[in-house]
Amino acid sequence: MLDTASIPTQRPADTSSTPRVPAPSSTGAISTLGPNPATAPIVLHPGDSIPHRRRVLYIVLLGALTALGPFTIDLYLPAFPVLQSEFQTTAAAIQLTLTGTMVGFALGQLIVGPLSDKVGRRTPLLVVTALHVLASIAAALAPNLELLSLARVFMGAGAAAGGVIAAAVVRDLFGGRRLVVMLSRLALVSGVAPVLAPLVGSALLAFMPWRGIFVVLGVYGSVMLVAAAIFIPETLPPARRHEKGSTTVWQRYKSVFSDRVFIGVLIIGGMTFSGLFSYLSASSFLFQKTYDFNAQQYGLLFAANSLGVVVGVQIAARLAARFGPQWVMAWSTGVLVVAASAIIITDQLGLGLWGTVVPLFVFMTACGFTFPCVQVLALDRHGKAAGTAQSIIGATNFGVAGVITPVVGWVSAGSGITATTMASVMVGCAVIGAVSLWLIVRPRTVERLAP
Repeated sequence: MLDTASIPTQRPADTSSTPRVPAPSSTGAISTLGPNPATAPIVLHPGDSIPHRRRVLYIVLLGALTALGPFTIDLYLPAFPVLQSEFQTTAAAIQLTLTGTMVGFALGQLIVGPLSDKVGRRTPLLVVTALHVLASIAAALAPNLELLSLARVFMGAGAAAGGVIAAAVVRDLFGGRRLVVMLSRLALVSGVAPVLAPLVGSALLAFMPWRGIFVVLGVYGSVMLVAAAIFIPETLPPARRHEKGSTTVWQRYKSVFSDRVFIGVLIIGGMTFSGLFSYLSASSFLFQKTYDFNAQQYGLLFAANSLGVVVGVQIAARLAARFGPQWVMAWSTGVLVVAASAIIITDQLGLGLWGTVVPLFVFMTACGFTFPCVQVLALDRHGKAAGTAQSIIGATNFGVAGVITPVVGWVSAGSGITATTMASVMVGCAVIGAVSLWLIVRPRTVERLAP
């Protein structure tokens, strides 16, 4: 299978009559030679010479792998009230199964990312995805809440490879503004999948018990395992695994954590995801109990909100390539604060369902603007440790969200989950993200993206 990360330079047959081509520059540019090497185009990154059809195939497969994590986490959200009834427990206890999944997902990424920088992308991807399949079967058969919670932790860990490896593969192949476009496709998936998953889960619950959801996830993982084994090549050549300054896990972590901008966008990403998942974990109770939605109506609400994420990601990709991702986030983080605050205000004024849904849609759209910018700023600066950088982003996003998500349940313990208790956590997350942008990232100090 073609190793697209190490495309060889074709030599002309008669070197005596052909101009000598200079060695690749320090930027890593590759000359793609034709009949006249002197006028050959310069390929700045390995992925630039991949045929369009192959590039589309990679986008589809890597997007599906990226979606495995969010679907594993969120597909069973509409079943929360059913689980609470069947296991005769509290809403907070059911939310802890979500927390366990996200913690497993975070820890799995911290292992898979550095490992993929050390041994390559394919082996960790295949092994960890196989773990997901086995854990999904265990969750479907779990006789009690304790064993279900344990299986969910391993499901989260098993789903970790997809998003980390997908982003690392894209960074192996692309850079500069094309990296913005490619990562925006993955950000679209990672942003939309969490809000589409409950819609799919609601549809599944219409004709199968909640255990069937985990069977579906096991089948999904199996399909991804086979597809990755057949179609995803190794994009990290052995020579790049031992480059100076990035040969050990410690060196990779040190290079990433010594970057002030990376630390800043790490906080922004973690807070944005935490705000999003605070809504996801509370919404099942809020809309199905407070506003009397059934499972299908609840799913349709998520479908509507997903449009906001789609719009945000697609517009953000174009604006980030033109003006810089840091300036896109300057607007989106401010909108997150305003939209979350508006939910509290409208709820306290008694404006009902629409007073919650409208600012919530604006909040989701602002999340869509933020997600791709976080990935671009983080990965464009750390090509030698792309797996490590992405694993830290993913682990922070889902780990912090896993810790913050139950706060909604604890705050609501006395009066039940309301729009105000949900949005109060969202406001806190949004404010921290905005402060991080201006005090740590400092947009004016961030250099422009390379071509």
